[in-house]
Amino acid sequence: MILKKEHNVDDVYGVNRDLPLNYVTRQKVDGEFLVHLAQKHNIVVFGSSKQGKTSLRKACLQENDYIVVSSSNKWSISQLHSSILKEVGFKVDVSSTKTLSGQAKINVSGDFKAGIPLIGQTSVKGSAEVDGSVETEITTASLELDPEDPNDIIRALSKVKFEKYVVIEDYHYLPEETQRDFAFALKTFHENSKFCFVIIGVWREKNRLIGFNGDLTERVISVDADAWSPLELREVIASGEALMNISFNNQFKDELIANSYSSVHLVQEACRRVCRNLGILSTQKEHLQVSHDLNAASVIKSIVDDQGGRYMGFLQNISEGFQETIKEMPKWVIFAILKSTLEELNSGLRLVTISKLIKTKHPDGESLNPGNVTQILKTFASLQAKKNVRPIVADYDTQNRALYIVDRGFEIWLGNQDREALLNELGLPAD
Repeated sequence: MILKKEHNVDDVYGVNRDLPLNYVTRQKVDGEFLVHLAQKHNIVVFGSSKQGKTSLRKACLQENDYIVVSSSNKWSISQLHSSILKEVGFKVDVSSTKTLSGQAKINVSGDFKAGIPLIGQTSVKGSAEVDGSVETEITTASLELDPEDPNDIIRALSKVKFEKYVVIEDYHYLPEETQRDFAFALKTFHENSKFCFVIIGVWREKNRLIGFNGDLTERVISVDADAWSPLELREVIASGEALMNISFNNQFKDELIANSYSSVHLVQEACRRVCRNLGILSTQKEHLQVSHDLNAASVIKSIVDDQGGRYMGFLQNISEGFQETIKEMPKWVIFAILKSTLEELNSGLRLVTISKLIKTKHPDGESLNPGNVTQILKTFASLQAKKNVRPIVADYDTQNRALYIVDRGFEIWLGNQDREALLNELGLPAD
């Protein structure tokens, strides 16, 4: 069989900025996402790291249908709102006027045609009114806004007839206070406008935003992008095989899926590495049966071992915490992680279990205040962001009171480590 179009293996099985060529549509995920897009719902797409959340957005939305705001761990709600306005096409400057809370207002300005910013184009300057002439249809907006007030943001977006989706990527990196503030702002956006948001974050709880603001119940729809069935993972491999004009042997595919912890990233990367190691860099002119003696478990181990430095950095940096404290609670949360089984970590480490594990060795013993444990768990994602742990490895579900590992590779890596040696290296008590 001779294929007309040639593809690079990194574009098929690799991780890159574009949608992978072997993207597989999952009815329970893509189908649900498309239904809620059509119904103009605000949508939260959540799941573990590298499980296809951003690819889902790219597959289901045309590039000119949305703007993207990439979150920062240092943003306040004002900065998040200002970033949205910048992505829309506004020029944002700080005003000398203060809001009632004492914060500086912002001046936003820009020229738009049918909601599209006229950047680097000939435009009409003037008042903040829509030019009624058919020839130009230019809107020149110049407004002074309170960046904390979603009503002002709505006013600015409405002024220029903005109609795209607003995608907020990496929502989990925002400080918890900002996440909570935007959850309240989102209710205002929902009730006072037709603007729609797609919020993408790395966590395992279904109703995180609703946990921040119960008024969002039935106003925000959550789509779980985490789940990949063995059949869907097999389809990912098969789609790539067709594009590369190759076939992996069935035993390798079975073992790869069985050892992948349902991680589409590990499956993709394993296929890419095997191809590269065998010199299969592009679509084969003649169909190739990849019949070499391939060990899927060892391929996956090599992938996660390459991330060993990052995972070790996660353990060390989190152990140090925000600053040196008497209780050293971040270090003791790491202790609980290292003392837990992979099964416990995979299903979520309950708060009560974490507390019990810590009390067995912590200097305060049974007198340790559970509030100390809860407090550090609530800031666990923020701590990782501050320590430049990207993507994050673990996240705390406040609703279900459980700590989840959101990086499948970390679990596989940890399963191949000497836990006692890790505890000793971190200055933690080992049996």
